[in-house]
Amino acid sequence: MKFGGTSVATGENIHRVASIVADSFKEGYSVVVVVSALAGVTNQLMEEAEQAKRQSEKKVQEFTNQLTARHLEAAEKAIEDGGIRKEVKQIIRKTVDELEKVLLGICYVGEVTPKSRDYVLSFGERLSTPLVWGALRDLKVPTQYFTGKEAGIVTDDNFGEARPLMNVTTHHVRERLEPLLEKKIVPVVTGYIAATQDGIVTTLGRGGSDYTATILSVALSADEVWIWTDVNGIMTTDPKIVPLAKTLPRLSFGEAAEMAIFGAKAMHPSALEPVAEARIPVRIRNVFNPENPGTLIANGQETASKDVVKAVALIRDVAMINIKGAAMVGAPGSYAKVLDVLGKSNINIMMISAAVSEANVSLIIRRSLLGRALSALEIALLGRGMVSEITAEDDVCVIAAMGANMKGTPGVASRIFTALAKKGINIRMIAQGSSELNISFVVKEKDGEAAVRAIHEEFKLESM
Repeated sequence: MKFGGTSVATGENIHRVASIVADSFKEGYSVVVVVSALAGVTNQLMEEAEQAKRQSEKKVQEFTNQLTARHLEAAEKAIEDGGIRKEVKQIIRKTVDELEKVLLGICYVGEVTPKSRDYVLSFGERLSTPLVWGALRDLKVPTQYFTGKEAGIVTDDNFGEARPLMNVTTHHVRERLEPLLEKKIVPVVTGYIAATQDGIVTTLGRGGSDYTATILSVALSADEVWIWTDVNGIMTTDPKIVPLAKTLPRLSFGEAAEMAIFGAKAMHPSALEPVAEARIPVRIRNVFNPENPGTLIANGQETASKDVVKAVALIRDVAMINIKGAAMVGAPGSYAKVLDVLGKSNINIMMISAAVSEANVSLIIRRSLLGRALSALEIALLGRGMVSEITAEDDVCVIAAMGANMKGTPGVASRIFTALAKKGINIRMIAQGSSELNISFVVKEKDGEAAVRAIHEEFKLESM
């Protein structure tokens, strides 16, 4: 069971989490718990690591004092037993003292490295996990807590986006956690944190706590992974746009990965990788509504469902760049130059579409990066004979229609585009990957919500 930041945001929430684990434990399940940092703490740590190189000792101490106060308050509300609460508070104070020393070190050196950044970011989970451990002890559940490093998760040294070395990880995790499970002890493990073979702390990047849960589940051959969050599961679309949006009961791993990429409340694709290969089902469940079965992600769910389009996502805050040039036609490497310029500027391309004439290419990037992207492209490409014009539109959004059964089903795109045409919505750009699990297209931002509603209605997703 993995519990996200909102699930452990307050002392009351932590008590609720402990109750869910205790109920499963008392029903006879062997449970491993993975815990995220309290809501917002990882972002605060990231900001503080960057600020520390320019800050005074006083500012660092103000931040650590606030962090201590928040976690001590959570301990007050999550743990009734005075002795256990005192022990947890001592761990919190000791952990924050260590964090303060690290931040002061960055302060003195005036530099934050990828290695030191990962070390700072590890403190969010190192502070939240003892709280859940204490709350479980409070409910008479035998338990022991570990960092991801202590649990045996070993990664490469790609700080910030470390990848697990599964063979050595499986060996260490089984050696350290299986004896506890045999003795009916619940291991509570920090999400997001691991270590290199030399014991240097690493983090697993976006969706890191989910990744920890799936790594452990594969290493321990778990029956299922339960991802506890603050929604009932993955929905057909954003209920703020379509109030009749439904929770999807089942998804394939491929569909879930597509949805996560497009910002649905699902697991990050890298976190799904280990369980997809091992065929271990995943459930997305609501910590505030534990009776709801949530969404099941498993192999074969595409054949278990007859629905062609299962979900529609709207991605805002994007911009479109159009690059034109007659000299690009038939010139090998012309697109590569465009991509290389953006790559060197650390700009990720979310979507790409090119005409067969080779005379133009359109790209979608995050809107916040548009200025940097245009500047880099104009400096590198304009006036060099290949590109004649670079234009941009910052009032667009991306719509993605997803579903495994779209593959091989004729007429899906036709239905989507006809539904949009009936609403008078013009499409600016289209892209579809060879997986055929989604069709993505760009419309003006003012038409985004209407486009989602039109597709949701066309495929009758509200009655799934």
